[in-house]
Amino acid sequence: MGRLVVVEGLDGAGKRTLAEGLVAALAERGAKVAQMAFPRYDADVHAELVRDALYGRLGDLADSVHGMAVLFALDRRDAVDQLRALRCHYDVVLLDRYVASNAAYGAARLHQDAHGSFVDWVRGLEVDRFGVPVPDIQLLLRVPTSVAAARVEHRAQAESARRKDLYETDHGLQARCAAVYDGLAAGGWLAPWSVLEGAPAGVGPLSDLAVQVLDG
Repeated sequence: MGRLVVVEGLDGAGKRTLAEGLVAALAERGAKVAQMAFPRYDADVHAELVRDALYGRLGDLADSVHGMAVLFALDRRDAVDQLRALRCHYDVVLLDRYVASNAAYGAARLHQDAHGSFVDWVRGLEVDRFGVPVPDIQLLLRVPTSVAAARVEHRAQAESARRKDLYETDHGLQARCAAVYDGLAAGGWLAPWSVLEGAPAGVGPLSDLAVQVLDG
């Protein structure tokens, strides 16, 4: 059974860059790696609805913290069989965002911390009720919120298809979300966490991280 590894962090933290480097480091060690990113905007109707809501195309749906969280969760529920199949055929299944993103952003929107009722509710919904697989390890890419915000702004200006959504334009939300992520990692929520400081280039040798991912 392959290891389920999750990369978490703020919008603009550099998760995709880190994932690409980690895939290369794992391949050098002979590991077969499959990748997936959530939300699956082009593969699942619930994710499509999330995108529409985040750009104000579904009325006041985005105002509902729990409503949005259910859509995020249903996207992962739809992927359960695929995740299980990938774990049977690959050494590592690497995910860009997973259940902790739902917990962190929802709790931050409600001004709760990692020990609040919303975090417990997300776990009950996604893991206990929907049966999504629990990760083997979660990697938190921690960067200053100002750095993440600057990257999001640059991306939005450079790519017309990547204009900022409702969450990305709320700097207060991003700061609160960073604090929730720290709390989730410190408490080992859902699975063990490894916190990586700074930009991907500064997280240390990716070969060492690959060993950690493979050996636990």
